[in-house]
Amino acid sequence: MGERGTSNHSEVTDFILVGFRVRPELHTLLFLLFLLVYAMILLGNVGMMTIIMTDPRLNTPMYFFLGNLSFIDLFYSSVIAPKAMINFWSESKSISFAGCVTQLFLFALFIVAEGFLLAAMAYDRFIAICNPLLYSVQMSTRLCIQLVAGSYFCGCISSVLLTSVTFTLSFCASRAIDHFYCDYRPLQRISCSDLYFHKIVSFFLCSIIILPTIIVIIVSYMYIVSTVLKIKSTEGRKKAFSTCSSHLGVVGVLYGAIIFMYFIPDRFPELSKVASLCYTLVTPMLNPLIYSLRNKDVREALRKILGTKIFLFNSILTVI
Repeated sequence: MGERGTSNHSEVTDFILVGFRVRPELHTLLFLLFLLVYAMILLGNVGMMTIIMTDPRLNTPMYFFLGNLSFIDLFYSSVIAPKAMINFWSESKSISFAGCVTQLFLFALFIVAEGFLLAAMAYDRFIAICNPLLYSVQMSTRLCIQLVAGSYFCGCISSVLLTSVTFTLSFCASRAIDHFYCDYRPLQRISCSDLYFHKIVSFFLCSIIILPTIIVIIVSYMYIVSTVLKIKSTEGRKKAFSTCSSHLGVVGVLYGAIIFMYFIPDRFPELSKVASLCYTLVTPMLNPLIYSLRNKDVREALRKILGTKIFLFNSILTVI
């Protein structure tokens, strides 16, 4: 049996991404929807990174983290969306074995890095609101770089472990992955290996990634709420809460979808696909909108950039 499993595993050269089980005439609509969302992701996140890098007023720890959040959102959505859009028009809907490994590795790396980065952002808000006089000292450039580098490092280690565990499975049951990208749960469904050990390792990895970051976020915001409630000025309380509400909204959407996807029993594949959309496309699309529309500094920087471009455009027209 072991030899048979190994043999079948070695014969797998590609997989089929089943995607969404909808009528063929809806594929065009889904393609256009994915294209619109992905275009907004590119425009929003590249725009956010450009604004942060070009405006000296945004050279602060909070915007350093926001720039990295936009970078992560841009790249992990780019790992998923282009292939999903291609498959709406493809008859075979295939992805090579190496392509599947790469997709799972990169997606896991960036999604885990985002979780740790959101925890670092919660800590940053905690220091800014609870210890404002020590903020510039405690949130030094060195610490910010270490927190971001640590997020990527944790993402890389977790991704190596998850990808290694997943692709030691024998895939002799089927080549059809009932999802729109390569993820470890759909891959487990088509495996003929004993999944007991793999499920324990996968659950352990998810737990040590999600629980510590959630604890840091919850504890940080408990202290933040306690401090804000002590502010006597209504305007002061409103300003403090407005700086945190954007972050909490992003955390809620991301972690809600991930917990549904990876901690609830895998009985509803179609619901899992919808939950996956929340953190693969919806969250990367909303992050720039949430942080720009609710952030006065970003809005002013955007107006400055647009004002400069309009002035240059009018100057060119005048010369012509």
